[in-house]
Amino acid sequence: MTDAKFVTPEGVVEGTLTVRDGKIDDLAPKSPSGNFETIDCAGDYIIPGLIELHTDNLEGDFQPRPGVIWPSRMLALHSHDSSLISSGITTVLDSVSCGQFEESKLRHEMLTMSIAAIKESKQKGLLRADHLLHLRCEVCDPYVMDMFLPHVDEPNLKLVSLMDHTPGQRQFCNIDKYKEYYKLEKLSEEEFGRIKDELVFQQDKNADVYRQEIIRLCHARNIPLASHDDTTPEHVYQAKNEGLVLSEFPTTVEAAQQAKKHGLGIIMGAPNVVRNGSHSGNVSARELARQGLLNILSSDYVPVSLLHGAYLLHSEVGLDLHDAFATVTANPAKFLGLDDRGTIEAGRLADLARISIIGDTPMVRSVWRAGKNVF
Repeated sequence: MTDAKFVTPEGVVEGTLTVRDGKIDDLAPKSPSGNFETIDCAGDYIIPGLIELHTDNLEGDFQPRPGVIWPSRMLALHSHDSSLISSGITTVLDSVSCGQFEESKLRHEMLTMSIAAIKESKQKGLLRADHLLHLRCEVCDPYVMDMFLPHVDEPNLKLVSLMDHTPGQRQFCNIDKYKEYYKLEKLSEEEFGRIKDELVFQQDKNADVYRQEIIRLCHARNIPLASHDDTTPEHVYQAKNEGLVLSEFPTTVEAAQQAKKHGLGIIMGAPNVVRNGSHSGNVSARELARQGLLNILSSDYVPVSLLHGAYLLHSEVGLDLHDAFATVTANPAKFLGLDDRGTIEAGRLADLARISIIGDTPMVRSVWRAGKNVF
């Protein structure tokens, strides 16, 4: 690749990059001598392939309408994979739910289908991105262990997050926010009271027991753990004391400050950056970035937001370009121990994306996975 601006850990470097056997061989200021196939990038940026740690976009392809499971799991996964690769994402932790109360049966079906589809598609070489697994465990759900245990030894399991979406807990300390988020405003107070009482009962009965068992199983297998929706400093203290390494989507500045103090990586949603605010009324990701309280972006539910959000951290928030793109490349690789990717350096996988800046919008022109052109 020549006539390109390469975004490296130290900054932007102009020159020529050579790839050999699927890995980055060299980055030099001049074109190499010899008989090489060259790609003229016409001055575009070349960045590492994006690394996505938490996207539930897959579930949207498996369940395109409420209560509807798409009949072909392979085509559902193919649709998801295409969305990712065209967004510049070359490594993804497909984030699949273990438990969600009233949807537990449906979630269980999607969990089984998703993992089976990923394994089969990888074996047959049908996927362009590298698909790994992130299990989102709803620790209050009475069936969470039934869903989690069969998959705890999956070789592709790279992250487990601990969730509690009970009304009155974490981001739903305000009960009205819970009603709004789950569209329950039309219920009578009596109807909602019955639902809330049942959920609180399950939380009291299950949350601590299942949380500790999941943590024990993951530590025994060296699987990284993340907390979710930390709202108070106490949530972060608990995560740190339990050996968790990531704080996903902290909802307040105070929680993010404590996460940084205790060395937890802080993940925020790229849609929050792109929309300049949280859709559920939580803290602004841009504000956390301005305060140095953001390590990693996740596309969450919009794959194209990952690149766009990272670029806006540069153009709107003021981060240096290489630091902004590190939130979607080097930093997620570092916190998960994926030390074979995430930066443009000799010996790393040649997972790369060619980016044009059109106006103020980054557009993906081409993508390479392990040196192979896949988009």
